Amino acid sequence: MLLDLAPVIPVVTLDDPADAPPLVRALARGGLLAVEITLRTPGAPEAIAAAVRAVPEAVVGAGTVVRGELVETAVRAGARFLVSPGWTPGLVDAMAASGLPFLPGVSTASDVVALAERGVTELKFFPAEAAGGTAYLTALAGPLPRVRFCPTGGIDAERAPAYLALPNVACVGGSWMVPQDALRDRDWDRVEHLAREAAGLRASAQV
Repeated sequence: MLLDLAPVIPVVTLDDPADAPPLVRALARGGLLAVEITLRTPGAPEAIAAAVRAVPEAVVGAGTVVRGELVETAVRAGARFLVSPGWTPGLVDAMAASGLPFLPGVSTASDVVALAERGVTELKFFPAEAAGGTAYLTALAGPLPRVRFCPTGGIDAERAPAYLALPNVACVGGSWMVPQDALRDRDWDRVEHLAREAAGLRASAQV
C-alpha cells in the first residue's frame, strides 16, 4: 500500500530534470521510498521519467495533478501514483481510470464523505495546517474510522510526529528533507541524512 511505504512522502518540485535521479536515490537510501514530484514545472514529466528509469527501487509519483490531461501526462512519464491538492468528480474518474494508486486532496468533512461514498478511503488532507491540523483530523476519526490520510501542507520535522501519532494518519507529506540550499548545491548526502531522520519519525511518534 502506498501510504505504508514510509512515514513521510517527500514532495519535490524540480526545475532541472537531471537532478531527479540523484535526489530520488538519496531519498530512497535514507528510507523514503515513495517520492512525489509535482507537475509544477515544465520539466516535471521528464524528471519523473528520469527518476523512474534510474532508481527502480523507489516509487515515484506525480503531484499537483489538477486536470484530467495531467493524469495522462503522469502515466506517460511512468509515474506510479497520483496526488491532487483537491478533487472533482471528473478528476477522480480520470485518476481511477489510470489504474494507478491515487490520493485526492480534501479539506472538509463533506469532501471526505463524498469520496468515501465513491469507495475512495485513502486521501490527502491539504492544506493540513491551514485546514485545522491534528485537531481536525482527530475530529474526523470518530465518524469516519475507515478513512486514512496523508496530511500535507505546512508540516515540518517538528510538526510531523503529532500527525503520525493519530490513528487515522498513515503518513505525512512534506519537503523539509529537500531544503532549497541542498538542492541548489546538489548536496545529496545532506538530503540522505534528512531523509533518514524523517524515516524514523514514526517510531518517535509512538514513544
